[in-house]
Amino acid sequence: MQLLVTECLGKTLRLEGSIAGWQQLFWDDQCVSQIDANADSDTFLHQFSLQSEQGELQVELNGTLQWQPFALQYQLLINGQEIQKKSLEEKDIEQQDVIVREKQPLKFSLVGMAGLGLKLLKSAKVIKVLFAAGSLAAYSWLFSIEFAIALILCLVFHEYGHIKAMKYFGLKTKGIYLIPFVGGLALSDDKINTRWQDVVISIMGPFFGLILSLACLIGYWITDLEILAGLAVFNALLNLFNLLPILPLDGGHVLKSVAFSINSKLGLVACALGAALGIYLSYKFGLALLGFLLAIGSIEIFFEYKRRHLSQLLPLNRYAQVVSAIWYVVTVGGLSAIIWLVGQTGNDALSLPLKILGS
Repeated sequence: MQLLVTECLGKTLRLEGSIAGWQQLFWDDQCVSQIDANADSDTFLHQFSLQSEQGELQVELNGTLQWQPFALQYQLLINGQEIQKKSLEEKDIEQQDVIVREKQPLKFSLVGMAGLGLKLLKSAKVIKVLFAAGSLAAYSWLFSIEFAIALILCLVFHEYGHIKAMKYFGLKTKGIYLIPFVGGLALSDDKINTRWQDVVISIMGPFFGLILSLACLIGYWITDLEILAGLAVFNALLNLFNLLPILPLDGGHVLKSVAFSINSKLGLVACALGAALGIYLSYKFGLALLGFLLAIGSIEIFFEYKRRHLSQLLPLNRYAQVVSAIWYVVTVGGLSAIIWLVGQTGNDALSLPLKILGS
């Protein structure tokens, strides 16, 4: 995690570290000091020398770092003279831009090609229109034009919840992409700094879906139009699927953030159990789409394993862990309640989501 960014002799001085205690200090892209992992002490001290027009300068960065609740105090000295003194809290870290160091030349790999393809996808605005048209055509072919329009409405409202959360944290967004037979994507140009950002951005999609289903259900009670009941129940089922604790679904991201904030081993076990659940559901119901998503989630779990001791994301504190769990349970409960209520109408089509859950 990037802990602070400041200026030193016209260049950027950046401290990076992880909850394990590992720290590196960068002067622009040059690593000038490193501290190995040490969970027994909250204090840190970095010292290095710089050459300038005034001769050799002795630079010192010292301070204290507490992870839960997060608090950072640091002091920057040059030749024994204090240049800067500052305190940072979790809100300050959320608002920092993630600075990516200069990358090494790319080597050919499937992962690299997939990343390049994603960048092309994000940069081409015309793709949005093409994918939206493709989604409308695909769902119209499978079902009907009316159902396709309703489904796309649900997907867009869900993804707008993610976009709204990204904007709340000040992240730049690339908009919503509708992918035929897959669903939708809400993309951002910026990277997150905290697990709390990951939780809020992930759960806001299904939470917006819950709001839409509630609005449709109330409209159905007022007007007795079954199309509103159908929209409410199938939208609820769609968002409930997204809350499965399986990466890369929204529920998997909530599970990952909470579990990794408690312990990296617990995080890996929780993600692996989620993947096992996904394999079981994919086999039981013949869900090819879920199998495809599991392949993507497996890559994400692999990278979490590789960086389990060097995670740059600020973990959730105990309060945030509880809030995240309650928010998740309430959203799942609300969506399930809507499916149950509509399933009591006696209409076979409207009770289908309830029968799916019952199976």
